Amino acid sequence: MAITDKIYVKNHRQIGSQLETNIPKGAFKGATLDMLFQGDNLAQLDDTTQERVLDFAEDFLDCDCQSNPYCGCPERKFMRYLLRLREQGMGPDAIVDVMTDDYMVYAYPGDVLSFLDNSVRTLEAVEELAGVEGDGEMESKARRKKESLSG
Repeated sequence: MAITDKIYVKNHRQIGSQLETNIPKGAFKGATLDMLFQGDNLAQLDDTTQERVLDFAEDFLDCDCQSNPYCGCPERKFMRYLLRLREQGMGPDAIVDVMTDDYMVYAYPGDVLSFLDNSVRTLEAVEELAGVEGDGEMESKARRKKESLSG
């Protein structure tokens, strides 16, 4: 299960109440994206929520794919966002706090830790495979990225 399946809309019941409908808790669920990013629905949200939703859309849903937002780009962009926060030295609790402040979404710190651990393990595998293949540039790049995530 991808980390984006474990990213939840903060106060989703309150937002659903503002929209006069039920919305799924998952931030990347199709129904959530449909409801939150239709112009009519956005206008019904309070100013703070509206601002966070617009920030989320601008940062993660902006791509030129035909099937946007169902193309996978939003999920990949969000994962890069999490990795950048880790590279800035933040731990799982701080990452959750920042994503909640930035976009009104949250995750459980244990899920973020698991995602970060899996990312490091994947980079270790890339580093090893690049070494076996004799691709020193890729091996070095994977090592540097792994070290930046490991802290």
